[in-house]
Amino acid sequence: MKLNIALLPGDGIGPEVTQQAVKVLDAIAEKHQHTFKYTKALVGAAAIDETGDPLPEETLKICSKADAILFGAIGDPKYDNNPNIKIRPEQGLLQLRLKLGLYANIRPVITYDSLIHKSNLKEEVVNGVDIVIFRELTGGIYFGEKKLSEDGLTAYDTCSYSVEEIDRITHLAFNAAKIRRKKLTLVDKSNVLETSKLWRNRVIEIGKKHPSVELNFLYAENAAKQLILKPTQFDVILTENMIGDILSDEASVISGSIGLLASASVGKHTALFEPIHGSFPRAKGKNIANPLAAILSAALLLEHFELFEEAESIRAAVEKSIELNITTPDLNSTNHFSTTNVGTFISDFILDDENTFYNKDNIDLGQSTII
Repeated sequence: MKLNIALLPGDGIGPEVTQQAVKVLDAIAEKHQHTFKYTKALVGAAAIDETGDPLPEETLKICSKADAILFGAIGDPKYDNNPNIKIRPEQGLLQLRLKLGLYANIRPVITYDSLIHKSNLKEEVVNGVDIVIFRELTGGIYFGEKKLSEDGLTAYDTCSYSVEEIDRITHLAFNAAKIRRKKLTLVDKSNVLETSKLWRNRVIEIGKKHPSVELNFLYAENAAKQLILKPTQFDVILTENMIGDILSDEASVISGSIGLLASASVGKHTALFEPIHGSFPRAKGKNIANPLAAILSAALLLEHFELFEEAESIRAAVEKSIELNITTPDLNSTNHFSTTNVGTFISDFILDDENTFYNKDNIDLGQSTII
């Protein structure tokens, strides 16, 4: 398969972790005779610094022509402490989602046996967690009309949803549930919000077409509580934009490290794949950032194009690196490896998993781990 991939490293640790994801994709291409072509583009603070725009027109053109987008991270401390700044890095990602119609954010949350002790929750609570959150991404309160009164004493944000916006992500969520454990939970606030009432009515109607999927409903506050009390009860979670933003970030702590969580943002014509961890500026340039979320985002990219065997080989290599403790300081504080070396181990394992062995001295020297 030939794929044109727009590469948007972004800010902070984005370029470092994205480089490792590309390294792993190149290993997949070599092993399975695929061709992946990358076109790099600016976004976020890096784009503001060079062009004054967090999403330059050239970047949008590159993304529009690409089969998929591999995204690093966005954000810079110099923009964080002044809420009055008109142009912010995050606007680049919001504009990209909106202009490319990336309406569905898909975020898997799983636990790894060898890392359960890293979770802040009890082992018996998080053992076996395997959740996928479907968050609507281009509607709701984040994109509604916003206004501050002239006297600065009153403000409002409008939340609106159309049937089309609800239906398209609902179909995706039901289709995912059908090939997983056949359970879907809609999270809303239909007890007080008209938009949530519309969500619930539409999901019930679409659910009739998927009788094999068990459909459940939770109000947002109860869902937030249940994610902590018993996360294993969930399979597929479906929700609107702001609630999904909150719940997916809450769920990110379950696995024990935010550096493990990948995401996909899917539209009608293209899709974007990114780690959820943010730009983590304190680690920038130190070669200590965890690349696993970016690498797992590359696996989601392959899965999107139905390259399931290739995606599974990435996940197997990631699990092997975790099993052997070939990980960065967030997961391995006493005997850790660099960002680059973790990526090298995973790419080597993909190319020759039967002959990849654990040799700390070789890895530390940046040498191959292949016999």
